[in-house]
Amino acid sequence: MKIYNTMSRKKEEFIPLVQGEVSMYVCGPTVYNFFHIGNARTFVVFDTVRRYLEYRGYKVKFIQNFTDIDDKMIKRANEEVITVEELGNRFIGEYYKDADDLNIERATVNPRATEYIEQIISFVQDLIDRDYAYEVDGDVYFSTKKFKGYGKLSGQNIEELQAGARIDIDERKKDPMDFAVWKSQKPGEPAWKSPWGMGRPGWHIECSCMAYNLLGDTIDIHAGGSDLEFPHHENEIAQSESRTGKTFARYWMHSAFVNVNNQKMSKSLNNFFTVREVLQKYDPDVIRMFMLSGHYRTQINFSIELLDSTKAAMDRLNNSILNLESFLDRAVTESIDESEKNYINNLNEYKVKYIQKMDDDFNTADAIAVIFDLIKDININVNNKSSKELINYCLSLIKELGGPLGILQHSKRENIEDDIQKLIEKRQQARKDKNWKLADEIRDMLKKDKIVLEDTAQGVRWKRI
Repeated sequence: MKIYNTMSRKKEEFIPLVQGEVSMYVCGPTVYNFFHIGNARTFVVFDTVRRYLEYRGYKVKFIQNFTDIDDKMIKRANEEVITVEELGNRFIGEYYKDADDLNIERATVNPRATEYIEQIISFVQDLIDRDYAYEVDGDVYFSTKKFKGYGKLSGQNIEELQAGARIDIDERKKDPMDFAVWKSQKPGEPAWKSPWGMGRPGWHIECSCMAYNLLGDTIDIHAGGSDLEFPHHENEIAQSESRTGKTFARYWMHSAFVNVNNQKMSKSLNNFFTVREVLQKYDPDVIRMFMLSGHYRTQINFSIELLDSTKAAMDRLNNSILNLESFLDRAVTESIDESEKNYINNLNEYKVKYIQKMDDDFNTADAIAVIFDLIKDININVNNKSSKELINYCLSLIKELGGPLGILQHSKRENIEDDIQKLIEKRQQARKDKNWKLADEIRDMLKKDKIVLEDTAQGVRWKRI
């Protein structure tokens, strides 16, 4: 298996620190609002990475944090006249709802920054003791020039970074590139007691501290959106390696943006769609497949047209599964014969191809293409004369390959049957009302979907043809 490592700018063979186990840290949301489709891509991508690692037999300890103390949170809490804690609790709950609906697996641990204040203070004090940080009027800053490797993740030297960065002007800093690891309390802000006075953590120190406490000095994979590469991840490396003297993360992974009209989707540009809004109109499988239809390091463009196109593609997959389930109902033969055994061997080649694609830096776009090729093959060669064993094998293989992508795990049959029953009831009411035109339209619509109605003494029955 190979992973593109942002640190080296090349694909590297994945060799975890402990054989058979993976430690993985993914930067999570700042919980002051619903998360949007752009955020969702990061969550879906690394949920897929985690699922695939588990599919390949690894035991994964997956950490995704919640930033629950932050300038944006303080601002919104003040606007709503509630505490920052109340705001955080609310939107952590909303995150779980949307993430669950999007079929994102729960992390092994979702640590909150405010749960690690004591450890963060200890971390900051260690940096001061090692002369990597200094205190000014209750604020503590990290000295970037003291850390010789600063800029190695973004591939720039500190002078280049300084020229291109948006830097808060603060004459108290020893250097403009120095960043806050502890912030002194301002009026009306929540704060905790520290050796430097009342204050709160800086943003970057949170992840360094939680990764260290939950995963150790060195972790296998650190991941997040590409916008976090600098300064957030660069600063995490500087803090962590200054404290431990060890490599912070062995593999760095970054997912690309979701664009709207070729602009990055963001709350600041007000061009975002929340996941909750999109889930009201599209199935979670459609959204996940859209997110994974391009390689995770490639930007994708969001539009309703592209979502509709993805829905049509997903409908084709689901219809094929429904057909197989229908064949299973009508199949007479139980066990496979010799020719079907040979066919199963041929189908297993799709699994081999799928693993090859996913082993190559989690190439979900090509993996999805393999699933479509598999479905096409099955559509041609499997029917209601096939054995139940073969049909069940096909269904299980489709589900198996969809599993790491978080799609095709639930039959749509029950939903389809509910929809059919509702249409039958609507047709019956139309007949009672002598609305023969509507009744005929419903019958013809069902027939077009290869569903015929039979009027019996026990009522209306339907069957597939």
